[in-house]
Amino acid sequence: MKVTLKNIDTGVIKTSPTGYSWTTLFFGFFPAMFRGDLKGALIGFIGGCFGAWIFFAIFAAFYNKLYIKDLMEKRFTYANEETRQYLIENGIIHDNA
Repeated sequence: MKVTLKNIDTGVIKTSPTGYSWTTLFFGFFPAMFRGDLKGALIGFIGGCFGAWIFFAIFAAFYNKLYIKDLMEKRFTYANEETRQYLIENGIIHDNA
């Protein structure tokens, strides 16, 4: 599944895959770098220097959730109800109702 997020200030829309990041497992820190996620790329680069495949197998398990949380901190919010439901079910946002 992919989630769609929209920046509150600029209206920029980004989509992000969810779940296990197979691209991170196979390509290391490059997917984060191509997404413009410098924090994720730096974590991946440093972690990869110490344990390459083992590190990326573990990091890939939570990288997409980390990326979505970072976007939320940068004033992105859900762009549709399906994304909102996913974010609530996975504890990324809390239902205020």
